[in-house]
Amino acid sequence: RALGELEAAKIGTIHAFCADILRERPVEARVDPLFEVAAEDESERLYDDCFERFFQAALADPPEGIRRVLRRRKRDAGSEGPKRQLRDAGYKLIQQRDFSAEWTRPPFDREVEIDRVMRELGELAALAPLAQTQNYLVQHLETVARTIDEITRREAVREGRDYDGLEAELRTVARLRSWGWQGSGKSFSRDILRADVLSRRDAVKANLESVLDRCDADLAACLFRDLWPLVGRFEETKARTGRLDFLDLLLMTRNLVRGDRVVREELQGRFTHLLVDEFQDTDPLQAEILLLLSADDPGEEDATSVTPIPGKLFVVGDPKQSIYRFRRADVSLYESIKARLVERGARVVHLVTSFRSVPAIQSVVNASFAPLMQGQKGQASYVALAASRAPLVDRPAIVALPVPRPYSDYGKVTSWSIEKSAPDAVGAFVEWLVGKSGWTIPGKDGAPRAIETRDVCLLFKRLVSFGSDLTRPYVRALEARRLAHVLVGGKSFHEREEVIALRTALSAIEWPDDALSVYATLRGPFVGATENHATHEHPTDSRRNRVVGDLPQVCRCHAVHR
Repeated sequence: RALGELEAAKIGTIHAFCADILRERPVEARVDPLFEVAAEDESERLYDDCFERFFQAALADPPEGIRRVLRRRKRDAGSEGPKRQLRDAGYKLIQQRDFSAEWTRPPFDREVEIDRVMRELGELAALAPLAQTQNYLVQHLETVARTIDEITRREAVREGRDYDGLEAELRTVARLRSWGWQGSGKSFSRDILRADVLSRRDAVKANLESVLDRCDADLAACLFRDLWPLVGRFEETKARTGRLDFLDLLLMTRNLVRGDRVVREELQGRFTHLLVDEFQDTDPLQAEILLLLSADDPGEEDATSVTPIPGKLFVVGDPKQSIYRFRRADVSLYESIKARLVERGARVVHLVTSFRSVPAIQSVVNASFAPLMQGQKGQASYVALAASRAPLVDRPAIVALPVPRPYSDYGKVTSWSIEKSAPDAVGAFVEWLVGKSGWTIPGKDGAPRAIETRDVCLLFKRLVSFGSDLTRPYVRALEARRLAHVLVGGKSFHEREEVIALRTALSAIEWPDDALSVYATLRGPFVGATENHATHEHPTDSRRNRVVGDLPQVCRCHAVHR
């Protein structure tokens, strides 16, 4: 029967579903009947216009929260400045505008706490001149001492203490890498042990971080109050342009379904079954709409008290994927709704069969994740995978490839040493796998065939580390062994050898008087000329017989036949 009515099923995203309901009931929902849905990029443009006007007005007399953010410095060249931080904070607030209650602001004497931290840092810095020998610990204390001295000198020429500036500067102090420097030796000075200095420094650092965390919490409450007018401006802009964003679709549909019994009963009767995929990506508004539409009591307005009609609501989700927090999705919401539905008669079915992997791989995955995912602190509980394929008998399913040179010059295992030596080891293993292992895989006809390079895939956890493309060493390792490969998603396109060669060749064609580009092209992979090529003159076109600068003889030959 369902197959016969399949074409009548309403299949789409939850946002499209809500948009259709609002277009059917614009009067009851109090929306413009001709509204248009603003995509995320358009919604951001509308918000940016609102924020720019708001920000320029706020600069005349910044409230406390905005004033404190404006005093913060960029951490580095790639980080966001204070204006961008305010812009992003306001946009996050816009996305949570259905929670309009002000945030609590517990009592916190910021000035007293900052004064105490400054005293502790000053006392710590005073230990630097007492050191017997120069080492990394002393260097750190001297860095703190210089910072405190600069602050003291600035305060001497101004009236009062600039607490907004100090709050920002203390963040820079807390981010010093030298906090982890340990120094050496047993004694720090004649009367002080190094261990005592380290213990005192750790206590100062812990208190500094605690005070900054409390400053952040206090600042968040201030920003909620200071940035909330942005919500009103954003709503006015959307109303003036006849736009609804994705959150509006959910919020207004929820209000309509919850607040209008006639509409709720009509929708409950029309949609006899609800199947929801990717339920782990469901936010509170979506869940409320779905629960209200599946309720067995049309008069129920509270989604938390809903008992669904048996068989009406079917949801599919993987709580392990809720780590992405897609549009306000949260694993705790998923788990709470699941528990509530189970209490009201729903049944949980775990999909555990894995058709992709052989049993050995599933065993490793189960052993790795089961101890870590116990359903605590907002984590999903792990459900073990079950085997469906036969185990391999002629070769291992898992090979733990050793790293040839994991040690640095100082005898310690370091991540950069591993990253430096791993690519060549991986290239050597792939060469052995496809050339010498003798292992086979099923071909298209089911018959076994030898493993080829197209059967091997190298997956990267990340493509860039500190601005360096991590794929390039692996590509070079494969190229050195003449292993055919395709790179997908690399971050250094313009640094690849073939791209550089192509750009050089195009430069030589466009500007033949560019002697360096012409020479590099001739010696490059497209021509492969050497110094031993003979030279000759073109017999018919004297215009092409020119010598390009002071190039070797080979350049005359190939420049002629360019």
